[in-house]
Amino acid sequence: MDEYVLSLDPSKRSADTIDFQTALGAKIVGQKEGVQALVELYQVFRAGLNSPGRPVGNLLFLGPTGSGKTRMVEAAAEILFGDPRAVVKVDCAEFQHSHEIAKLIGSPPGYLGHRETHPLITQESLSASHTDKLKLSFLLFDEIEKASDALWQLLLGILDKATLTLGDNRKVDLSQTIIFLTSNLGSGEITDLMEGGMGFIQPKDKPAAGLDEKVERTAVEAARRKFSPEFMNRLDKVVVFHPLRREQLQEVLDIELGQVQKRVLDTANGQFLFRVTAAGREFLLQEGTDQRYGARHLKRAIERNVVYPLANLLATDQVSLGDLVCIDWDRSHNRLTFAREGEGALIASPTAQPGGIAASAEAKDGKSIDAPAEVVQEERKTRVAQPTAAPAATSQARKKQDRSNN
Repeated sequence: MDEYVLSLDPSKRSADTIDFQTALGAKIVGQKEGVQALVELYQVFRAGLNSPGRPVGNLLFLGPTGSGKTRMVEAAAEILFGDPRAVVKVDCAEFQHSHEIAKLIGSPPGYLGHRETHPLITQESLSASHTDKLKLSFLLFDEIEKASDALWQLLLGILDKATLTLGDNRKVDLSQTIIFLTSNLGSGEITDLMEGGMGFIQPKDKPAAGLDEKVERTAVEAARRKFSPEFMNRLDKVVVFHPLRREQLQEVLDIELGQVQKRVLDTANGQFLFRVTAAGREFLLQEGTDQRYGARHLKRAIERNVVYPLANLLATDQVSLGDLVCIDWDRSHNRLTFAREGEGALIASPTAQPGGIAASAEAKDGKSIDAPAEVVQEERKTRVAQPTAAPAATSQARKKQDRSNN
């Protein structure tokens, strides 16, 4: 009797891991290796095969500023925990001196400030993001190259044994924690490699063959020069984030504009929609393209050219609930233009909820409705067609005016 052999597929992932990978890929642009490394650790943890007595994973993210290293961690926390700030973040620029380690683990007994210096990494802070379904924590050491050597020595035990002893001798277990370390080491050399027609500044030029390998080799060599061999040997994976090219910045632009639209819809003063034309997007992309600063420069360009003008329009009541604003590029005046091309885009049908629509239109700024009824009536005429409500509103306005004259 022949044995039945079932072929297995080790590359297949679970449904929740696929959802996590899809959501993370939608938020992070151009860094597939980083997404892949984080997804693999998540799959191992969900399967329960992570090494006992060690952190779930130790990842070192290298690359120039604005390439998405910190954003990767925040996006993963937002997907898994529902909050991008559900990360225990250690800003290593605050630990440039050895004595500042006390802010991280607390002062030991006998030292001034014992029991007064609250440690940053505690079991409570790590467990704050735990849920019934997912008991996982994120610990981020941001810009690790700026920290003192004392912090690197402290990390040796954390990365290897997943245990941290605080100043009051309490033990912190990090066996359910993914530890992230970010660094900008080698960013200057990477920028030099990308210059000379091989970056997104000149779209007509194509990157030379093997450029990604050169970038990775440059970043890893810079890290090895900075950190000790025992430190590098405790890392599970070193991921190099590549500078974003023009086509990738276009995707980042779409994501950031979507975030701005979400902020507009979350405002209490008034919700409206906006759209940016192709010419306007090209202007924002050109303004936000700087090889040295990456996606952060693009975000600043959006804040300066889109968010600030929209805030002025909203604060001065030039846009109201349900409006549609078109943002275009005016070549003759060399500036962005803002025009209201649609009204009532977010307002329900007048026949469905006439009272609710009127209340929303009148109280959109939280002001009393006793103010000029004529102005409210004119606005309702232009924004929402309500022919049956017009005579009533007009008669009420005339009664108020007669009473004031008397």
